[in-house]
Amino acid sequence: MLATYNDLILNKDANETAAEYVRTRIREIVKDPATAELLSPRNHPIGTKRPPIDTDYYETFNRDNVTLVDIRSSPIEEITRTGLRTKDADYNLDSIVFATGFDAMTGTLFKLGIRGRCGVSLAGEWAHGPHAYLGIAAAGFPNMFIITGPGSPSVLSNMPVSIEQHVEWIADCIRYLQRHDLDTIEANREAQEAWVRQVNEIAAATLFPQADSWYVGANIPGKPRVFMPYPGGVGTYRQLCTEIAEKGYEGFVKTRTREAVAG
Repeated sequence: MLATYNDLILNKDANETAAEYVRTRIREIVKDPATAELLSPRNHPIGTKRPPIDTDYYETFNRDNVTLVDIRSSPIEEITRTGLRTKDADYNLDSIVFATGFDAMTGTLFKLGIRGRCGVSLAGEWAHGPHAYLGIAAAGFPNMFIITGPGSPSVLSNMPVSIEQHVEWIADCIRYLQRHDLDTIEANREAQEAWVRQVNEIAAATLFPQADSWYVGANIPGKPRVFMPYPGGVGTYRQLCTEIAEKGYEGFVKTRTREAVAG
């Protein structure tokens, strides 16, 4: 949907037109008006969170044995012996499937306990938000490559395709290091910060930051609110990666037996 109309993520009026179309379709499918309204996107621009478009998703709410509970207006207060209790009611349940969100883009990396030069932790270095050049490498962490990390298209793209592009780029980079008898490679800090600024500037021109989504870490209490993926398009990003590699991995610092080789 976002690719078909390229102004939907840039123009609030265009986005609202699309959102109202989706609401109309939901009202046509879901028989109960109150349930249909709860399912209709209103608290964020459409597309700034992943829309539920699975087969028969909305039809499910027409079933007699399905109840939609709005936990914004009636929060869950307690798990009971027979189910759970919200602010307004008790629900008897045979089983509970917890879907409480996940720490996207950075959480898994932090759990690895990665440390770079002088023992600096990646979690500490990124305490105010991730800083990675191309979403592939971070200054101060030599020979560490990140697959579809923050600052790359990653979750805004077809993930297997973007993973493949990163793996091939990294493999070519390693071959380059071997051919030139280089020992280490890491992001140049100035190039890294320039890339982070570019990602932030592009994101600020879109509607993405207006949503409390996991794209900005809003589902994790205390996590810095930063739009993490690169929203400039997969084609543009791939071209930039290719050009950087063709220029001898511009924006990276390479070393040969302790001798710095700037790129």
